[in-house]
Order: sequence, then C-alpha cells, then structure tokens
Amino acid sequence: MNLNQITISSLDVEKAAAFYKILGLRLIVDSAPKYVRFECPDGDATFSIHQVKELPKGNRITIYFEDDNLDEWVSQLLEKGIIFLQLPINMDWLWREAHLQDPDGNHIILFHAGKNRKNPPWQID
Repeated sequence: MNLNQITISSLDVEKAAAFYKILGLRLIVDSAPKYVRFECPDGDATFSIHQVKELPKGNRITIYFEDDNLDEWVSQLLEKGIIFLQLPINMDWLWREAHLQDPDGNHIILFHAGKNRKNPPWQID
C-alpha cells in the first residue's frame, strides 16, 4: 500500500491554489474554480483541492511537506510574503519544523526529519 494522494477542502480554490504554487507544488489539473491537482516536486505524491460551500467543523487536518533544505525554503517563502506561525525550530522528536496556515486555515508543517521520519531511535521492531 502507498499513500499517494491527499485532497483538502477550500472555500476559494483559486486563492488556495495560488498559495500552494508559492510553496512549490506543480499544478497538473486545473478545473478551477471547483478543483485543482498538484504534484509534489519530489517523489510521486499528488495533492488536490476541491471547492466546498462550508469548511469541515471540528478537528482539522495537518499537512506535512518535507524538504532537506528547510531553512532555505522558509527564507524563500518569507521573501514571497508567506506568514509563519512558527519559524523552524528543532523538536524533541528529532524533526525541524516550521508552522503556517493556508488561506482556509489548514495547519501546514514544513519540516525536515531525514532518517528520523521513519527510523527514530525509539522505533519498534
């Protein structure tokens, strides 16, 4: 099994698409204003956004995007006007993370974990 596609909801797909383009995702399907799909610059995963009349209530999702050059990526995004809730810091679980929100309030974590993403020192056998 492989997780290769995630879809999020948006009140304004075009505004959300512009935001994710700034993050570096590549648009591959454009059916705006109802739907768009991106591919990640690395790997084979795709990410899409579909229009809704109302955002989901309660617990929202958190979207993680990893990059080996996290600090450089965050610096580039700051220059493009992206606002961060938390700039990159080292976490207790051996990841370096920066936090922000997309235009619909979805929580996004840009991070670098390297081998610790799947193989932390406390990994079970």
